[in-house]
Amino acid sequence: MAITDWPEGDRPREKLLQRGAGALSDAELLAIFLRVGVTGKSAVDLARDLLLHFGGLTRLFNAAQAEFSAFPGMGPAKYAQLQAVLEMARRALGENMKHDDALNSPGAVRDYLRLRLGRLRHEVFMGVFLDSQNRVLAAEELFRGSLTQTSVYPREVVIRALHHNAAGVILAHNHPSGVASPSQADRWLTEQLKAALGLVDVKVIDHFIVADGEGFSFCERGWL
Repeated sequence: MAITDWPEGDRPREKLLQRGAGALSDAELLAIFLRVGVTGKSAVDLARDLLLHFGGLTRLFNAAQAEFSAFPGMGPAKYAQLQAVLEMARRALGENMKHDDALNSPGAVRDYLRLRLGRLRHEVFMGVFLDSQNRVLAAEELFRGSLTQTSVYPREVVIRALHHNAAGVILAHNHPSGVASPSQADRWLTEQLKAALGLVDVKVIDHFIVADGEGFSFCERGWL
């Protein structure tokens, strides 16, 4: 049955307008993005198949173009549309992050980092630099590595912190392996950065690791 034949209150678009986006399931939200289904399947059916195939929204968003476009009913145009939506979301979260106190609104920072880093297939190390009022001054990609490791130089992190006249920094990197748990190397690096930044009175607020949509906080674990 086509979605247009459904009762009006059950149609995803009408349901969103009447009850808000939070009332919709993942499949219903994705169906609004897809707009149309394929032969024999409504947009909601197609959305359910996509979520089942990729294992959820996060992995769908992180899919490479070739993998996404190979799914029946998808293609380069739909992939481009999805990436445009994700980039707008990243930029909106980045704006929100800069307007609020990063320590009073940690969710905005973490959502931004998850969306910024979660989809990457190579390792990236970032710094979110804060002023004395814990407001975000800048969020920068500092180092980029291979699938398994990256070289992070404390001296360069200190230089960027001084450039922004930062009072604090939230460190972040991703694990393309999909496991957010920190390695011993991650813990050692954090201590090295904490010591180097401490020499110029810049406090390491947190080190956040992103993997497959999940996150690990050094601060919450009590390691800072």
